[in-house]
Amino acid sequence: MGRFLPTRRALGALASVSALALAAGAAHAQERVVNVYNWSDYVDPQVLEDFTAETGIRVVYDTYDNNEIVETKLLAGRSGYDIVVPSGPFTQRLIQAGVFAPLDEAQIPNLEHAWPQIADRLAVYDPGNAHAVNYMWGTTGIGIDVEAVRERLGPDANLETWDLVFDPEVASKLKDCGIHVLDAPEDLFPTALNYLGLDPDSKDQDDLQQGADLLAAMAENVQKFHSSEYINALANGDICVAVGYSGDVLQAKARAQEAGNGVEIAYLVPEEGALLWFDSFSIPADAPNMAEAHAFIDYMMRPEVAAANVNYVAYASGNLAAKEFIDPEVLGDPGIYPSDATIENLFINTAYDPRSQRFVTRAWTRVKTGR
Repeated sequence: MGRFLPTRRALGALASVSALALAAGAAHAQERVVNVYNWSDYVDPQVLEDFTAETGIRVVYDTYDNNEIVETKLLAGRSGYDIVVPSGPFTQRLIQAGVFAPLDEAQIPNLEHAWPQIADRLAVYDPGNAHAVNYMWGTTGIGIDVEAVRERLGPDANLETWDLVFDPEVASKLKDCGIHVLDAPEDLFPTALNYLGLDPDSKDQDDLQQGADLLAAMAENVQKFHSSEYINALANGDICVAVGYSGDVLQAKARAQEAGNGVEIAYLVPEEGALLWFDSFSIPADAPNMAEAHAFIDYMMRPEVAAANVNYVAYASGNLAAKEFIDPEVLGDPGIYPSDATIENLFINTAYDPRSQRFVTRAWTRVKTGR
């Protein structure tokens, strides 16, 4: 048989298909995208839609619920993410490892709205604020189902104390109604050390061992270690105590109120003190979309946008100018924006050195598994 020769009509059709394919490929190549990796339940979805509508940049948004996942992905390299939002000590360690690119402040004019007091605290982890912009900050405290806890401890019991989880005599009375604890050793070890009267930022092995012993004793009364499930568990009345993040507990409170299920939730900053933490935007040095990453941070630092996120997630923003646009009920909630006196009783933690990190990681595994 002779070789097949296409007709002119077929050639024209092929040319049209090729042209369409090239056009589609060019459009795809020109599409602007920003790949964001952030904590779960931590942004107003409408903000992401508005960002895309205004800038034409599509947001690919993935979530996580602990810092270790982020650190592992970033240290491995080529994560594909343009924006990540780790907490202070992890930001510090990743900066030291050269994971993050220095920010181009010229591309983030809304940095002028950053809260100086918060930026100064963040500088402990990021000297000169060269690699990170604070998104949200808050405390690690205790969320409770007020009625369930009062029923077990009595109407006059002091609830604003870490005794609820660290004192075996008290915690054992709450075990039946359910205690959840963050799966976050970087939060729990400093908290345990502070409760013991030790330096919460200690890297001393003897101090860390005392903290590990306290946490192991605590674990006997803990139903689950998880960094996000406690939100719905509290809201639904499935548990009565959660060691968790301030905004998460307040989200649980809001969900319970919306459901009208009669569960009264309160967030407590214990009188012994609590951890003050910072979650901040950073750009990996190998981010595929640098310009889009800067545009995203700039948009999120717009005061009205920052306020929308605060109103949605119930955490405090590192944007001072946002206060003007935050709902008065949210701004006036001491669980979100603590008083100056409360802030004085808060502590921070810095990154562990490699030896201390190994100890903490292994000890935390033993705490969770009971081995």
